[in-house]
Amino acid sequence: MPIGDFVNNIPAPIFLLVHLAAFAIGAYFAWRSFNADASTLGWGFTLFALAEISYMTYHLDWTVFLFAHLISEVLDLVAFILIFVAVSQRGVAGMTAATQRS
Repeated sequence: MPIGDFVNNIPAPIFLLVHLAAFAIGAYFAWRSFNADASTLGWGFTLFALAEISYMTYHLDWTVFLFAHLISEVLDLVAFILIFVAVSQRGVAGMTAATQRS
């Protein structure tokens, strides 16, 4: 049996609870980001939250595992890119402002 078979013994509601918590965190960070006029960051967290909804569709038996996993991974990848871009832009802007003050 592959490594991690013990996970099959965890009840489905636990998985839903974990994904629901991750969704809530992503949605909260998206809301805070949009309110702070950081739309790129907000969209990154929005895509993360949508990925968590996609993961939940499997645990609710609405989709098959590979479909939900593929959609979620693509959303997570684009979210990671957007969050990295947003943080990098703020970092470069902060470094530029600090250099101009010197």
